[in-house]
Amino acid sequence: MKNTKIREHTNINSRLRFSVLLGMLLILSSFKTWSQENSQLKLWYDEPAEKWVEALPIGNGRLGAMVYGDPQEETIQLNENTVWAGQPNRNENPEAKEYLSEVQELLFDGKSEEAQELVNQHFISKKSHGMPYQTVGNLKLSFFNHENYSDYYRELDIESAVTTTRYKVGDVEYETNVFASHPDQVIVVQMKADKPGALNFSATMDRPEGADISTSDNNELILNGRTTDFEGLEGKVEFQAISRIENEGGEVIAKNGTLEVQNADIVTIYTSIGTNFKKYDDLSGNAGEDAANYLEALNNKNAGEIYQNHLKDYQTYFNRVSLDLGETEAANFPTDERVANFKEGDDPALVSLYFQFGRYLLITSSRPGTQPANLQGIWNHQLTPAWDSKYTVNINTEMNYWPAEITNLSEFHEPLIQMVKELSETGRKTARDMYGAEGWVMHHNTDIWRMTGAIDGSYWGMWPMGGVWLSQHLFDKYEFSGDEKFLRSIYPVVKEASKFYLDFMINEPKNNWLVVSPSVSPELAPTAHPESSLSYGTTMDNQLIFDLFSRTAKAAEILGEDEDFIAELNEKRRQLAPMQIGSWGQLQEWIKDWDDPESNHRHVSHLYGLYPSNQISPYRNPELFQAAKTSLVARGDESTGWSMGWKVNLWARLLDGDHALKLIKDQLTPSMQEGHSEKGGTYPNLFDAHPPFQIDGNFGCTAGIAEMLMQSHDGAIHILPALPEAWEEGEVTGLRARGGFVVAIAWQDNHAEVSIDSKLGGNLRIRSYRPLEGEELEEAEGDNPNKFYNFPEIKQPLVSEEANLEEIEIQQVYEYDLETSKGGNYLLKISR
Repeated sequence: MKNTKIREHTNINSRLRFSVLLGMLLILSSFKTWSQENSQLKLWYDEPAEKWVEALPIGNGRLGAMVYGDPQEETIQLNENTVWAGQPNRNENPEAKEYLSEVQELLFDGKSEEAQELVNQHFISKKSHGMPYQTVGNLKLSFFNHENYSDYYRELDIESAVTTTRYKVGDVEYETNVFASHPDQVIVVQMKADKPGALNFSATMDRPEGADISTSDNNELILNGRTTDFEGLEGKVEFQAISRIENEGGEVIAKNGTLEVQNADIVTIYTSIGTNFKKYDDLSGNAGEDAANYLEALNNKNAGEIYQNHLKDYQTYFNRVSLDLGETEAANFPTDERVANFKEGDDPALVSLYFQFGRYLLITSSRPGTQPANLQGIWNHQLTPAWDSKYTVNINTEMNYWPAEITNLSEFHEPLIQMVKELSETGRKTARDMYGAEGWVMHHNTDIWRMTGAIDGSYWGMWPMGGVWLSQHLFDKYEFSGDEKFLRSIYPVVKEASKFYLDFMINEPKNNWLVVSPSVSPELAPTAHPESSLSYGTTMDNQLIFDLFSRTAKAAEILGEDEDFIAELNEKRRQLAPMQIGSWGQLQEWIKDWDDPESNHRHVSHLYGLYPSNQISPYRNPELFQAAKTSLVARGDESTGWSMGWKVNLWARLLDGDHALKLIKDQLTPSMQEGHSEKGGTYPNLFDAHPPFQIDGNFGCTAGIAEMLMQSHDGAIHILPALPEAWEEGEVTGLRARGGFVVAIAWQDNHAEVSIDSKLGGNLRIRSYRPLEGEELEEAEGDNPNKFYNFPEIKQPLVSEEANLEEIEIQQVYEYDLETSKGGNYLLKISR
């Protein structure tokens, strides 16, 4: 057994007795039910939203809304996940095939700028560069004589997925609740007052362009629209939104495209949205019929019944995981004030809230059968949002789904899995037409039409690796679930992805390494040719191909298929370039030592091998581990919001919880500055700021917090691998580990209790910085026999003769094995 350096903590008076925490773990098999008054699960404010990034998001995967909470002029901005500009289209450039070998030779000769010029002319799409995701429009409610309000309060309760607004006008108290029901596929707005007949307002709908508004005899507002033309493609997505008003008391009167409510006691508005979208290549649906059918399917249910169905459905998923890091007086302040004070204050509950907010966003923006969460999840108020709110797959789309498995939301991974399957269909033509290769390929960006050609220019777009990175999510889902039926269903996708690179890759002239060419290290140029990012054999590409070939071969072996193909993959993998340590001790980003130690670029693509991959380990290849750390330190901390979210995960994998917490503080810094400027950080509604809003930072940070508490990528389940000194006590339940394990941990000072459910059975290897106690624990020896924890051999890194490697200091650990049974629960104790 290895020795350990025991971390000392300062003793404090516990807010929760440790025995209570242990008691919670003993009932782990049932979902944890929190009080509806639990302040740790609420975003709340004492003012209405003035800006979109102050409004509060609700959603059911397909439908989304942003609720402003304005007492006088309320806006509920609406989205539906298939409302995209344009129409089915393709965008590959077939000229690429003719110029591919010439570009490769130019790169081998060091003529990157000449190669980039050819790529811009003959590889980048001359058609579509992707269509924008668009807003449906707004439901607008104008309240008569509500300008002088008092006692204002609004919240988003992420335990129930409901927004609430409360205020007084005179002696009347008003309350509005809004939620998006997945079971009933409607957005529900219910308004009430504590005095009869006090609700008086007018309702209408609008959209920036491309829609008509009308009313029906059934107290309905109807918005009919079509998405806009873009880049020469006619907008052909038709949509209809219907808002039906039901009143108790008073009356509803139609006037000039509005509905006027007079003297009502309670008013409920049900909003449904339909489109003609069926599939990425099929627009044969009927928007009006779908919208009407959702309302008809309510079957005269009242709002209370719809809410209960919504709550039961939502909490089935949300309540799987809990996190409590303690609570201080800071939690009594409005959420925007907590964000403003977080970096310099003591507010561990904000970390818990932010973690659960990320899980909330995934549940509400990504459901089986919907489109995957895009660059803004499902929420967008514009017709041409930043970067078209598409799917940027050189980091951002993948980051959206980093929390899916570890935070016990595997079902919500499925929209991304389905998109990868569809991209494998469209990407076959791209592989054949652009590169004359078998299999399928995509570049750095896609949209609802599943385009796979290269866009936006060589500097950003000549990266034929998007399908490789997305394919890792197929393997991840299997490794956490152990579902061989699922593995068999996705094996053809990853096999065809591998076949493309077997055809496409070539041997570079100096070392005869097998490399991807042309490509880039997203989205950065090396110092050797700063005007051109184009290169070959970049470190990230090598790492991605290593994973693709290794994991595809392993999948084939598990399924008992393709022996010859397995041998070919393993042989080609051995020909890949190794990772290299450069002249200043860094992990090289490029095949040559071109890294700039002064660069603070937001992308850290060459650290993919550290996270989300597992190729770099403190225990298996410590030199690479130290080199990755050197690179990350050089890049710096503060950056765009999503980049800081990635760095939380990287520092967690570097086993440095204090630095990971520092990145959380950097990310939870207000984005909106005085003078209306913005920087990377967090908006008042906890949306991540690139800026502008990008949801990937939310998801990335949620995954990073989970990685700080439990990791399962490096041969064992590591308990509290990157716990900051500041988190002296806490409790987490429901985290999922590879191999079908579900983990709960309660800790205080130098003690911890661990509960593990084994869903599949098999060997459980536990890693800890302190000794463990538990029945049938044995000291671990050799490799973990559990098939989910085996690793292919990594080549020894090449080290520059100029490199002055720092001394490697890695905290030692204890490791244990425990043979588990399917369905078994195992309790372990960590003490001094």
